[in-house]
Amino acid sequence: MKALVLERKLQLSIRDIDICERLGVDDVRINITHVGICGSDLHYYLEGALGFRVVKEPIVLGHEASGIISEVGENVKNLKVGDRVCMEPQVPNLNSKASRLGMYNLDPSVRFWGAPPVHGCLRESVVHPAMFTFKLPPNVSQTEGAMVEPFAIGLFAATIAKIKPGDVTMVFGAGTIGLVTALAAKIGGCSKVIITDVLGDRLKFASQFGFIPVNTSTEKLSDVVRNITDGWGADIIFEASGSESAISGIFETICPGGKVVLIGVPRQSVPINIYLGMAKGVHIETVFRYAHMFPKAIALIESGAVDLKPLLTRVFPFERAVEAFEYAAQAKINSVKTMIELQKS
Repeated sequence: MKALVLERKLQLSIRDIDICERLGVDDVRINITHVGICGSDLHYYLEGALGFRVVKEPIVLGHEASGIISEVGENVKNLKVGDRVCMEPQVPNLNSKASRLGMYNLDPSVRFWGAPPVHGCLRESVVHPAMFTFKLPPNVSQTEGAMVEPFAIGLFAATIAKIKPGDVTMVFGAGTIGLVTALAAKIGGCSKVIITDVLGDRLKFASQFGFIPVNTSTEKLSDVVRNITDGWGADIIFEASGSESAISGIFETICPGGKVVLIGVPRQSVPINIYLGMAKGVHIETVFRYAHMFPKAIALIESGAVDLKPLLTRVFPFERAVEAFEYAAQAKINSVKTMIELQKS
């Protein structure tokens, strides 16, 4: 089948690739229609690695996807040929201890699309377990379906933060993950959502959602938070930028007893003032993908409680997929989500 293949760092090609996927009795075959380009895809493309995962041989990237079912296994009853769907890209060992405890995203043997050595979904079709494949409602488009995956990260972050109505929240980073996290925090009951970045156009875009923008290159964040919270500090901080400087100073603007949720992945180890965090009694949570979020994410989009459509900046046809990666890699300040359309839905 045709696929977008990362041959090695900085080298992508559209070519035929032989991926043998047998349809099991509990699986579905899906013709891929749309795939979003994620920050992790760009790490593999630009650097050849992300954390301990290294590109050692050609690999198909992509994990934010929607499609149309073309075949179903004999045990599948909840889905049928022709259904429009999105897919959770991680497949755990359901017999693992992590899965039995409900934390299947932390299963050490989980297979995740586009994470070496597992091929991703930037190809014509995939075979996937039906239990991780979700039907899209009539009012949810294929492009929105391909944005369920990043929204699930923000929703998971908001869920583990245990937001209380009226909380003041701050999100570091106004990229895709920062924005979906801010949206999740807002619909979760936060009274104020402060969002930071160093790019003015990104912050201008973020302000249209009702978030309070702070440009940390020109404004002193601690002063802004002090004024907004009457000197108390933010109840919750979501770190979604991966910025070493943001992470190292993350306890400075949190309130006593507040919660810090780490989402962004820094490129290297970051020193933090742990004593300050201990003196404030800060609770620290980390986010690694998500678990049990896709049905909730789809329901929130269907209900109109959250609108992801403004986040979609540009859609490239599959034959221009290499160009799409080059565009996304340029980190255009007015660009949020770049997507590739493999076929018309």
